[in-house]
Amino acid sequence: MIAVPQQPETICLPILSSQDRGWENILVEQFQHPQGEASCHFSDEHALCMSLAPRPVRFLQIKGGKTHTSLYGKGDISITPAKMPFFARWDSDDCYLQIRIASRFIQRVATETLNLNSDRLELFSEFRIRDRHIESIGLMLLSELKQENWGGKLYIESLANVLAVHLLRQYADTKPRLSRYEGGLPQRQLIQVLDYINQHLERDIKLADLAALLDMSQFHFSHLFKQAMGVPPYQYLLQQRVERAKQLLKQTGLSIVDIAFLCGFNSHSHLSKQFRQLTGMTPTDYRTG
Repeated sequence: MIAVPQQPETICLPILSSQDRGWENILVEQFQHPQGEASCHFSDEHALCMSLAPRPVRFLQIKGGKTHTSLYGKGDISITPAKMPFFARWDSDDCYLQIRIASRFIQRVATETLNLNSDRLELFSEFRIRDRHIESIGLMLLSELKQENWGGKLYIESLANVLAVHLLRQYADTKPRLSRYEGGLPQRQLIQVLDYINQHLERDIKLADLAALLDMSQFHFSHLFKQAMGVPPYQYLLQQRVERAKQLLKQTGLSIVDIAFLCGFNSHSHLSKQFRQLTGMTPTDYRTG
């Protein structure tokens, strides 16, 4: 029997969280805390922890009836499947990113995208791995978490789908075969999607909405859209919102705040930031130029 120390647990509160961002199927949080210990148990979510510590931290972990002790450096990742209790003790200041992804979402991706029987699906428990794909997705999620604007839901949904497929391909007990689709969306379907985006720029367009138009999985839709257009759906949507803003700035006397909302941005600053990134100037400079 493994003896778990009976010291008071460290109360781990995140310094950044997507809790109130409206992100679906995925929760992303950054933690930073001193030496201590903690335990957790997520019944409906798989948990991925990625070290952000500037110096390696010595960890003792207990999960699945196994104990593991080692140094965790920046980029090291652990995976804890849903329903598995987890205990950890660390001996110095620690900083890490935790990604919790809903097990029902993983099951849906398994069924819709990979044609797997999700009823028997299980993810492996991993104590310490290096995975450049998870690390890259984690850093992109962290970057979005640090943004002041509250947009980018289509982007988050795309990242969540890519992460889910990667976990299923690399860390599931049943190895799926991912179908290959070449050539992008047929022109008729592409026009249907582009028209929908153009008619609903002011709305919170979701990846699920676009995929449902063509009755395909979100992952496959994203892949085929990028093949056809050269950019992923979230980037195309952003480009079109900025193009609409440019038209309104030149052709109307609407305030920049009103234009922001009409184009699907949630604030003046959100529009200004994205506008500057794509055009190299502010909306005001563009209007008066």
